[in-house]
Amino acid sequence: MKNKNNYDYLLSDLTQLTGVGKKTMAILKKKKVNNIFDLLWKLPKSYTDRSQSRKINELQIGNIHTIRVVPIKYNFPRVRNLPNRVNCEDDTGKIDCVFFNSYEGYIRKILPLNEEVTVSGKISIFKNKYQITNPTYVSKDSSLIEKVHNKYSLTEGISEKVYNKIIAQILKNLPILNEWHSDEIMKIFGMESWNNSIIKLHDPANIANYESNFYRRLAYDEILSSFLVNSEIRKKIKKIKKASKFFTSIPYKNIISKLNFNLTNDQKKALENINKDLSSKSKMFRLLQGDVGSGKTIVSLISALNVIESNFQVAFMAPTEILARQHFNLAKQLFPKNIKIKLLSSKSDRLEKKKIIDELKNHKINMLFGTHAIFQKKILFYKLGYIIIDEQHKFGVRQRKLLSDKGGKNCDILLMSATPIPRTLTMSIYGDMDVSIIREKPNHRKEIKTYSKLENKINDVIKFVKKSIKEGSQIFWVCPLIEESKKLDHQSAIEKYRYLNKLFPNKVGLLHGKIENEEKEEILNKFLNKEYLVLVSTTIIEVGIDFPNANVIIIENSNKFGLSQLHQLRGRVGRGSKQATCILLFKSNLSVNAKKRINILKNSNDGFKISEEDMKLRGFGDLLGFKQSGIKNFKLADPIHNEDLFILAEKQIREIEKENIDIKKYKPLLKLYDQADIINDIV
Repeated sequence: MKNKNNYDYLLSDLTQLTGVGKKTMAILKKKKVNNIFDLLWKLPKSYTDRSQSRKINELQIGNIHTIRVVPIKYNFPRVRNLPNRVNCEDDTGKIDCVFFNSYEGYIRKILPLNEEVTVSGKISIFKNKYQITNPTYVSKDSSLIEKVHNKYSLTEGISEKVYNKIIAQILKNLPILNEWHSDEIMKIFGMESWNNSIIKLHDPANIANYESNFYRRLAYDEILSSFLVNSEIRKKIKKIKKASKFFTSIPYKNIISKLNFNLTNDQKKALENINKDLSSKSKMFRLLQGDVGSGKTIVSLISALNVIESNFQVAFMAPTEILARQHFNLAKQLFPKNIKIKLLSSKSDRLEKKKIIDELKNHKINMLFGTHAIFQKKILFYKLGYIIIDEQHKFGVRQRKLLSDKGGKNCDILLMSATPIPRTLTMSIYGDMDVSIIREKPNHRKEIKTYSKLENKINDVIKFVKKSIKEGSQIFWVCPLIEESKKLDHQSAIEKYRYLNKLFPNKVGLLHGKIENEEKEEILNKFLNKEYLVLVSTTIIEVGIDFPNANVIIIENSNKFGLSQLHQLRGRVGRGSKQATCILLFKSNLSVNAKKRINILKNSNDGFKISEEDMKLRGFGDLLGFKQSGIKNFKLADPIHNEDLFILAEKQIREIEKENIDIKKYKPLLKLYDQADIINDIV
């Protein structure tokens, strides 16, 4: 089996393994173990030391011990449901081996009378006598038992004994793969080969040995494979030749003249990069990443106008209809009157939709705004040249590739995200795209003042709310739950709505996830039009709605939220020129971690810095408040503890791209670690 490059064995079905029947296979499949390679990453959590045999008089109840005994008598009761017992002894005492659901013949075979046998299992006591119930190991050959055995988290339904046998079998048959790393890289990891690293990974002595060379080498393999796939997708997209967009500076000047503020340096740089891509002969696939309120939309609209000037059409997709409408209204204010723009909405009647579809086909519409519905099969563009997608953070690599293909070779793609992420994750999540980052906030935007307050000081908060309303501001009031919960000590949105509605009759709106989309839109529009002065909501307001008059946000049980989520919620206010305020309400019994989170938020408005701290506190898997589909599910690599490895992988990828290095030698790495269909056309 130990053939070089024989990674097919590692990707083969579990039926290749001796001792894996239908039952074991079904258990492993439920745990998302589909092949031998998958099984290698279900790591031991601890171990059982069976290396030292003990005398009976040395046994400790509740512990696992290995003993050498002589069976002296069988007790096979004829009453159903009673266990079979074998009386055993050594020169220091007596013990019973107890068996449920085992046949007499099997017991006589493994425990022959008057012959020394080694037995291992958990010690208990029954009627003042030691016993081992269903021993884990029984053998005449003590060498098979007296050793350290790993404990795996997958053993529910699979015995420790069986599981260790399966892993031992895999490790014995590991193929010897050609090394894909250079000597320079290998020296960093003490020249540890992939094979030896895997074997050491399952050695009980190395459990949780995160700083070891073998562990770091395997973590680096994960990171590099992910980066390589993203790099190859990026290169593949760049090879697509398209018709260049040619435009002048006139659209830029037209829009700038209508703004009451100057673009930041980051906005100008991002626009420069986008325009360079648009005017090139290679297809653009770029992410515009920026903190909340950094002005991404303006940059995207200016670039859209440039594309329209080149006689192409533009599609602008937003996650919600109200956000699509906001972008549409902004474009109407900024675009010249001769530019024909339309909004495809669920509120559009049948005739209006038909008209929009017809005009798109005949190039009578320059730019279409809407939700994902604008990419329905029946909606055909005459000459689509640019797709802009706002708040794209739920799109993973595969979805993005499909999107890129959808527009055709002449269609450039710009995705926008208001979710800042740490540098170590950028290439993991967005490595298939070119990235522009806007860190600076527009000069007219004031930093949001953030305060923390005990919930029992609610009267002080209400006074502040009344004062803010008198001054012409609107208020967001965020609650973690929709309804009251007996199990969770959280404020509910419904409860808070009733309370506030008594203070501000008919001026309070209620928004939560159980409300139908059409009603949500109506409530948000009422708030936008100032019919509601206070909007009580769950976290569904987190994403991308711009309410210029909302200058106060109050967040109940703020200690229950992650930092990044709190920052996103806070970003719902301060969109105008007025001073905005965020009040974080909490109970007195705060954990140390919760205090840290609140203090970080109070002291910073920088989303990138906050996301770094959030990742340190909560881990990268929950950074965005959900398991983000675009994040590779690393088994070993950790962006916090392995930051140097992420930076090293980024450097190596840049060298590969610069020198145009053939990646064929990485084929085993990619096949093993990135088994998705997306790489089939790469290696």
